[in-house]
Amino acid sequence: METKANYVLIGAFTIVVTATLLLFALWAAKYSSEKDWQEYSVVFNEPVTGLSEGSSVQYNGISVGTVESLKLAPEDPRRVLATLRIQSETPIKTDTRAKMSQSGITGPPFIQLTGGSPNAPLLVSVDHREKPVILTESSALQNIADTANRLVARLDQVLSEKNIQHVSNTLNNIDALTTSIASEREDLRAVIANAKASSAELNATLVQAHGVVNDVDRDLASKLPGLVAKLDGTLDKLQSAANGANGIVNENRAAIHSFANDGLGQVGPTLTELRSLVRDLRQVTDRLDSGPTSYLLGRERPKEFEPK
Repeated sequence: METKANYVLIGAFTIVVTATLLLFALWAAKYSSEKDWQEYSVVFNEPVTGLSEGSSVQYNGISVGTVESLKLAPEDPRRVLATLRIQSETPIKTDTRAKMSQSGITGPPFIQLTGGSPNAPLLVSVDHREKPVILTESSALQNIADTANRLVARLDQVLSEKNIQHVSNTLNNIDALTTSIASEREDLRAVIANAKASSAELNATLVQAHGVVNDVDRDLASKLPGLVAKLDGTLDKLQSAANGANGIVNENRAAIHSFANDGLGQVGPTLTELRSLVRDLRQVTDRLDSGPTSYLLGRERPKEFEPK
């Protein structure tokens, strides 16, 4: 009995130790696996048609991970939330961008990571969330689709009923204009002929005017030396007259100075006396007008008798 009991204990201990070692190996493998991978979140603002869980994630054309999950944003169903499982040694920087891409025309879509300048810090060192968020940029297909939508919208505006009516009216006006020109063909020929004749006459007139100008230029050139000589003589005479006036002023500078100091000082009193003389003469003429006899004989004019 004791021998059988020892075998049971040994077997149980062996089973427990084996299970413990197996669990430890599984935990270590899982820990090592999780340590070699890093999860990131990506928010797409465009449809991710064809993308599915397990799709490839490439960084500049090199496969670095896979898409773990895809779901719509609860607060905005126009946005798609993607979880990426990327190798931990992949240098995901703060300026790394994710976008939808496709290998060829019929190839499966995948997520392409681009950017990541050498001086930018790692995203995990800045974004401390469990799943750091990689920013996105529009894919080439989305840009083409947006451009096509804008072109279609503009083309729809150009081909509106109003613009089509304007184009139709313009064509009708052009047709009416060409019809009118065709009916006035003979008049147009006459107008063109008159224009040619007028052009020829204008050309002849310009030739004549050019000849007259040349004759005037030659006449002026022939007379110009004489005019210049006369002008020089006139200027010499003016210079001589100016020099003579200057000499007269210099010779009589003392007399002019004396007149300015003494003569002008006596002008004031002379004018005062002249005013007094004029006033006295006016009084004499007034008296002569009123009574010349009494003024000359020195008697006063008798007063008229006024009866009371």
